[in-house]
Amino acid sequence: MSREMIVILDFGGQYKQLIARRVRECRVYCEIHPNTLPVSEIAAMNPKGIILTGGPNSVYAEGTPTADPALFSLGVPVLGICYGSQLMAHLLGGRVATAPVSEYGHTDLMIDRADSAIFAGVASETSVWMSHTDYIAEVPDGFQVTAHTANCPVAAMENEKRGLYAVQFHPEVMHTPEGSKMLHSFVRNVCGCAGDWKMSSFVDEQIRSLREKVGNGRVLCALSGGVDSSVAAVLLSRAVGKQLTCVFVDHGLLRKNEGDEVEAVFGPNGSYDLNFVRVNAQKHFYEKLSGVTDPEQKRKIIGAEFINVFEAEAKKIGAVDYLVQGTIYPDVVESGLGQGAVIKSHHNVGGLPDHVDFREIIEPLRMLFKDEVRQLGLELGIPGYLVYRQPFPGPGLGVRIVGEITEEKVRIVQEADKIFRDELARSGTADMHDADHQ
Repeated sequence: MSREMIVILDFGGQYKQLIARRVRECRVYCEIHPNTLPVSEIAAMNPKGIILTGGPNSVYAEGTPTADPALFSLGVPVLGICYGSQLMAHLLGGRVATAPVSEYGHTDLMIDRADSAIFAGVASETSVWMSHTDYIAEVPDGFQVTAHTANCPVAAMENEKRGLYAVQFHPEVMHTPEGSKMLHSFVRNVCGCAGDWKMSSFVDEQIRSLREKVGNGRVLCALSGGVDSSVAAVLLSRAVGKQLTCVFVDHGLLRKNEGDEVEAVFGPNGSYDLNFVRVNAQKHFYEKLSGVTDPEQKRKIIGAEFINVFEAEAKKIGAVDYLVQGTIYPDVVESGLGQGAVIKSHHNVGGLPDHVDFREIIEPLRMLFKDEVRQLGLELGIPGYLVYRQPFPGPGLGVRIVGEITEEKVRIVQEADKIFRDELARSGTADMHDADHQ
């Protein structure tokens, strides 16, 4: 892989996505992998650095997540965070034990070594976010203590010669005010990353990759008009043009005029070189939902009928080779990586649905976070109102209607929603530019 990369190994922490976000904010590409990834495969990726995440376990307990000690001899810098710091100490001959005093929340950190590379430009006393019941009681040979707190004698340690660094606290969370500065120092200064990963290069790389993958094949995309599917569709259209067919199912539960807006952008009079099919299935959905009042049943009916309508349209189109999905990186991560905490299990990630007969799924956005997908959309020239549109659930306005869904109720909710969104826009609070930086 030619681009610079940081590998993040997941040991079950809930903050792994935040670590990846912070690294990418340094304009450095990174990927999260399970802690079980063999060292040989990590070496083959030729990473510029490795980060070990936190986790809820004790490193000395039986059956807890661990790593091959050879990881620390690859000749690339390693940063251990929380559990990752304790694991580094444990595997390299230090001692980890139950802390006399657990730490949780805001804690004052005192830096003992001002010339430490990862503390460059950080105040000698700074606030950090702690969350641990174990602690490093003895550092491994060759390590120096670089920071402490009132209750944690080894809040940070390092072996500068080997490029090994460890922090007991969480630099990735906003509760550690100077944490981003520390991660920036590790990624850019210690690891030597240039910080030149940008969306324009991602576009060129993906277009080349997609052209090579698809060849002369035919591609089908379920286009919802949402950010993810819209960006995926435009990226594919740039790569394979008319080999792509986008099917837009209007189930009658969209926001006011939304169907027409999607067609205006992607349809025959739009800016993109693709085949666009709009299925006006409003009546069909209203009939299927007639008399149904249970919210969960309504959701299931809408989801099942969407698939049925989409499949029926796909059969009219004929044989296709690839199905495009707008899967993004949080979908992949939240669906579980090794022993990591599974946050969500409903994402369609990593395989074909049983009911769809295609050769393969293409997920061109699967390594991007939501804000990066928006950046990509702008880079591709997608209108800002689509790129920054508010998130919208698959069942659409159906989730906002109490009781039975009828055409008249949908019309009322559409009008109310339009008034609400117009007022947000007028007040200046509808801007989505910072919505993903939480």
